[in-house]
Amino acid sequence: MMLMRTDPFREFDRLAQQVLGNTARPSAMPMDAYRAGDDFLVHFDLPGIDPETIELDVERNVLNVRAERRSPAPEGAEVLVAERPTGSFTRQLFLGDTLDTDRIDASYESGVLTLRIPVAEQAKPRRIQITGGSTSRKQISG
Repeated sequence: MMLMRTDPFREFDRLAQQVLGNTARPSAMPMDAYRAGDDFLVHFDLPGIDPETIELDVERNVLNVRAERRSPAPEGAEVLVAERPTGSFTRQLFLGDTLDTDRIDASYESGVLTLRIPVAEQAKPRRIQITGGSTSRKQISG
């Protein structure tokens, strides 16, 4: 299994936003994940995020993603509408042992953070040679 999808706060966030509106903590960043060839790709929607605020770390196959969106209004401005969530956004992914977490490549473009994680060499399928009966040995007695 490539990815174990557990985010205990995600369902709580959804319910809290239904009941409380946008007064709940910012929701987890939406994500797509899939395998393409020998790579596992994850895309996170992070519009309006300064790439300098994005933090990624992996410890024991747990990937932590953190980003921050600041309000574009200057200090002291009279804010008339503030519907876009600001603050810290976090997401935690539990990666399977079949991924090479030492070689994660990350890029941020058009509001999307993309992680490319190679499948570990030992997890790739390999062909096994089968020897036939023609290679059997004969014993010679003298």
